[in-house]
Amino acid sequence: MGNSLKAILAFVPSNKCQKYLLEDLEEMPVDKMVDLSGRQMRRLPVHICSFRELVKLYLSDNNLNHLPPELEQLQNLQILALDFNNFKALPLVVCTLTQLCILYLGNNKLCSLPLELRLLQNLKTLWIESNCLQYLPEVVCELSLLKTLHAGSNALRGLPRQLQGLQELRTIWLSGNLLSEFPPVLLDMPFLEVIDVDRNSIRFFPSLAHLPGLKLVIYDHNPCRNAPKVAKGVRRVGRWSEETPEPRKRSGAVIDITLDKKPLLPPAAKAEPD
Repeated sequence: MGNSLKAILAFVPSNKCQKYLLEDLEEMPVDKMVDLSGRQMRRLPVHICSFRELVKLYLSDNNLNHLPPELEQLQNLQILALDFNNFKALPLVVCTLTQLCILYLGNNKLCSLPLELRLLQNLKTLWIESNCLQYLPEVVCELSLLKTLHAGSNALRGLPRQLQGLQELRTIWLSGNLLSEFPPVLLDMPFLEVIDVDRNSIRFFPSLAHLPGLKLVIYDHNPCRNAPKVAKGVRRVGRWSEETPEPRKRSGAVIDITLDKKPLLPPAAKAEPD
């Protein structure tokens, strides 16, 4: 179906048009998954909310800016993808889906997250990259089982101290923000395995050698004058990493050596719950 035709049908409320959009999806899929990505939809067909055993719902790359209250019926939902839409606020009905493990909210227009997000206590992966966040909402720090946080490409200037309470957190992606210093709270999170602060404005890196769980740190594209010190076996991606020595001072000048290596990016494929 062409995008132009989909866009026209998305505006038309008739049952026949909605049926065409859903490609005759009238019964609960055997795999308990519905993928309506890239349909140019402006509203979610309420019929989908009758599939009460649904586990995965992908609504990426549409024109959604709200969700129907009937979505609350999907109490078995574990994965919900709302990325690449037009949400300016997270619909509160999402916070009623307490079995969610993975929530994709990237590439929207979110400036904050509701306090009701704390109800999602089974959430393990949260994608909020490419939004309009100037600070990391403190409610994120109440998601006690969170393992992976993607918060890149926002306007973050720091992180809240409460983040260190997320003792299950293993991976944090902060690339493309406005960090002028390495977030101090990360120094008190020994359980972190991956730290990505690529493409920020960090000029100095403290030692990370005391973080026993660390496996990878990405710090490329920062105006830094040193590489973060790490324990043996930890991979660094950036200037003066393990492949290249740090510059030596000569007559007060610093020799700038740039490692010609692309930074490791988060996986593009959507994850599955543990």
